[in-house]
Amino acid sequence: MLISMRDAFGEAMLELGKQNPKVLALTADLGPSVRLDGFAREFPDRFFNVGVAEANMIGLAAGMALEGFIPFCASFAVFLPGRCFDQIRVSLCQNKANVKLVGSHCGFTNPGDGASAQSVEDIALMRVLPEMTVICPADAIETKKAVLAMAHQNGPAYLRISRTETQVVTSKSDPFKIGEARVIKQGKKITLIACGTMVGIALQAAEKIDGEVINLSTIKPLDKATILKSIRKTGRVITIEEHSIYGGMGSAVTEMVSQQYPVPVKIMGIPDVFGESAREYQQLLDKYGLTVENIIKNYKLF
Repeated sequence: MLISMRDAFGEAMLELGKQNPKVLALTADLGPSVRLDGFAREFPDRFFNVGVAEANMIGLAAGMALEGFIPFCASFAVFLPGRCFDQIRVSLCQNKANVKLVGSHCGFTNPGDGASAQSVEDIALMRVLPEMTVICPADAIETKKAVLAMAHQNGPAYLRISRTETQVVTSKSDPFKIGEARVIKQGKKITLIACGTMVGIALQAAEKIDGEVINLSTIKPLDKATILKSIRKTGRVITIEEHSIYGGMGSAVTEMVSQQYPVPVKIMGIPDVFGESAREYQQLLDKYGLTVENIIKNYKLF
């Protein structure tokens, strides 16, 4: 089953809006694209379109949060955090402001618009900031759980979601808690750590190589205990993410592993390039090796 994470985000926001009158929604002229149009119709007094002014949106949200509201700011990930990093750093993180950031159209999931609309650097930008929580859900079901959980956790947080419909790999009954990774397939020969759209790819590969799969839906704070327990059993790791190989989830895992239990690690992701246009999402995954076949190839190279 294929469902878009942005659709799940829109549904979750509508549900949140009904539950809590303190929840607000802000966007920079991209309401329908990030699926906030339903929230806007239902709660017009709690929806704010600031126009093409992402930095202003962050300042506005910070003020709202300091007055006791729970603002959710949503845009394309290339613009949020890409165009407003300084405001996020100062207005949100230094003030510990309770603002939730949602970056949609992550990685290559916006294939037709090319490099200027594809973010491959956002995890790196967000995880370096003190006080910032970074969440990258595996699918639409987990996206909805993450949105609801973010609303109940105090402090700034960043949620990374896809535009394209992607594989559903979790169920409504699966547990979700911010800060906790989850082993979703047991294995003995290698640990595959994936986040976001790549969790489904990792699961397919693991079936062929007796791999253990960790869904690392929270990248910061990092669930060190779950990762270490797995790698002590398997002795080697491949990380898979639809993000640059520099500064992302793989870097976070490698930094921790190198200090606490050094084992061989291979980081799979997008090389040191910007995105590019394509007719189909899968074309870009194939070109940059974000595939089952390439995971198996890297496994055999250990």
